[in-house]
Amino acid sequence: MLDSLGIDTPTAFLLVLALGLALSFEFVNGFHDTANAVATVIYTNSLEPGYAVVWSGCWNLIGVLTSSGAVAFGIVALLPVELVINVGSGAGFAMVFSLLLSAIIWNVGTWYLGLPASSSHTLIGSIVGVGLMNSLLSPDSAFGDGVNWTKVADTVKALVLSPLIGFALAALLLIIAKKVLSNPALFKAPEGKAPPPMWIRSLLVLTCTGVSFAHGSNDGQKGMGLIVLILVGIVPTAFALNMATDAATLDKIRAGSVVVEQKLAAGATVPLDTAHKTLTEYLRHGQVKPETLTALGATAGFVNHDLEGIEDFSAIPGNQRRALRLNIYLVSETLARLTKAKKLPAQLDAAATGQYQSLLKGVTNFIPNWVKFAVALALGLGTMIGWKRIVVTVGEKIGKAHLTYGQGASAEIVAFGTIEAADLLGLPVSTTHILSSGIAGTMVANGSGVQKDTVRNIILAWVLTLPVCVLLGAALFGAGLFFVLHVLGVR
Repeated sequence: MLDSLGIDTPTAFLLVLALGLALSFEFVNGFHDTANAVATVIYTNSLEPGYAVVWSGCWNLIGVLTSSGAVAFGIVALLPVELVINVGSGAGFAMVFSLLLSAIIWNVGTWYLGLPASSSHTLIGSIVGVGLMNSLLSPDSAFGDGVNWTKVADTVKALVLSPLIGFALAALLLIIAKKVLSNPALFKAPEGKAPPPMWIRSLLVLTCTGVSFAHGSNDGQKGMGLIVLILVGIVPTAFALNMATDAATLDKIRAGSVVVEQKLAAGATVPLDTAHKTLTEYLRHGQVKPETLTALGATAGFVNHDLEGIEDFSAIPGNQRRALRLNIYLVSETLARLTKAKKLPAQLDAAATGQYQSLLKGVTNFIPNWVKFAVALALGLGTMIGWKRIVVTVGEKIGKAHLTYGQGASAEIVAFGTIEAADLLGLPVSTTHILSSGIAGTMVANGSGVQKDTVRNIILAWVLTLPVCVLLGAALFGAGLFFVLHVLGVR
């Protein structure tokens, strides 16, 4: 079996270890984020805890399986480009292990303290730390080179704004509900252990379902992107390219490659290594030079050459698929960056180039169904095992009064809408931050007040997550790089 995958026993061990860490991250993610989805139905007696976590886990599964993958590859885009394209190298292994370990360590620590911290902040902080340390250790790089600061800025904006949106909109929704809905039962705290009236119970179960689905469709993708990166680096024979790509798509890619080559590199002779180095430098720095466009055209020509006479990726020898993926990846990412920066060469038709780039992206940005199932299972199991600490904090320790039915529904409706909007935009946001902020917002709007000590500790954990994980990710990457290069001898 290992021969069919093109790997030996030591590499298989690294593969299992890396996949185990990625799924462990999603398992711990379930402690934090999915637990928020079930807090309201548990504390309003709408569902028993056992039923609630199973129900939430099922809808997480559905959310993961129906996700677009945009968030998954948005996370990958934050990584240093030279590590992404060489993820099967020693530095690539060190990157994967260090950022996952960093995220797991911080998540477990905050979960143990019962603090609803953000798995998104944790992972992104670790990625930035890896990028900074990688630039520090690279002799030809300035400090900070290789970190996709534009993408980091977009992501941080989403992570900072989303809890503010959650707080304000949940408070506003509760105020509107009090004005519009005349039934006072909706705004009373549960009495004893009796379940609420059926219509209220149905509403709360529905909002729990929505948040669980949205969580799976957004947070579940973070682990999926890393798992695909691991598979591409370690098992390129099977996962470097989307093997389901049909002949018609390959024909269109060849045709698009010919156009780009003729428009940008007609008559030019650019060695493959030189073209790769030039495009990698552009993706790191974002500075368009004359040689950038020539290298882009030449690499598109290499794509066309590699696909000559190919109607199915299975016809390409396994050991050549990684090289083809690299060519496709560099062309696709360079075109995407040029388009976003509004620096696409005038000789290229914007609409046709966009379609070509989309086809290239589909060849490399794909997620196998078994990866989605594995991530969903890890999220669900994490929720079932570790839900209680975070649920108690959300349900009992944020507000001074018991959570009412209306407060729970308002917070979860806003959380669902905010996460789904971020999912459509391909932005990773924190379920924890949005829902916790939403509950705090409803407590303020209801005049119940908040427990200042708890809120202070939660905010402190939120503020510290990014810098601590940057430092932790950087330290672990440096140590991991030394280990794989000098102890294991992996280059």
